Amino acid sequence: MKGDRISAGRMLAFAGRNVKEILRDPLSPVFCAGLPLAMLLVLTLVDRSIPPEAGMTLFRIDRLSGGIAVFGETFLMLFLALSVSGDRASSFLIRLYATPMTAFDFTAGYLLPVLGLSLVQGIGVGAVSLITAAVSGSGVKLSAAGITLLPVALLPSALFFAGLGLLFGTLFSEKAAPGLCSLVISLGSFLGGIWFDADGVGGVLLKICRCLPFYYCVKTARAAVALDFSAEEMGTPLLIVCVSAALITVIACACFRARMRAE
Repeated sequence: MKGDRISAGRMLAFAGRNVKEILRDPLSPVFCAGLPLAMLLVLTLVDRSIPPEAGMTLFRIDRLSGGIAVFGETFLMLFLALSVSGDRASSFLIRLYATPMTAFDFTAGYLLPVLGLSLVQGIGVGAVSLITAAVSGSGVKLSAAGITLLPVALLPSALFFAGLGLLFGTLFSEKAAPGLCSLVISLGSFLGGIWFDADGVGGVLLKICRCLPFYYCVKTARAAVALDFSAEEMGTPLLIVCVSAALITVIACACFRARMRAE
């Protein structure tokens, strides 16, 4: 038990250090909080300019809030990949390998901050969404219960993106990892259906979206805001996101452990 407490202390101390490293970058608050909230407000204005007869609801605040929350999580993947690859490049990790820290301490210390920051992001997006819905005059009402559920529903997708960040940071250099993360951010935003109605478009594009976890991350977030617990909207998408998150995290942790032993 004493050893477990010591190990937990090492892991939490390492996690705290990683939070500081992420937030130390001046661009982190901009991309983690500022950009998603700014886009939420701008796209709400866009929605107000769309004629009602167009029947377009993609940018309506009750659908937009979930998509924007997932969009914000993709940047956590980028910052985690930068943190891991940067630690490897500076030999910081190699020095830590000489300490009693285990592979679990390292991987948990990298993943936990992202999950915590995801909760903060979800709360921020939810709060701004409630305020926007109240003052926009759109007539759309958001459920306080749905907005409260949103940060919790985002955790599986946060773990998925964190796992990708850990994987890219472990396998690639600090120059290559950001490029791969940027590609995932672009693909995830588009194929997740954040910027267009994938279900409305249908066809081959919808089939491609359904083959990737991004679509289900967004679908789960929107279902949480709407308090729609049906199997089609919440159950199946949440299950797919959880399985994807678990698979990516296991692969990332295994790669990190192998890299740790090799170095």
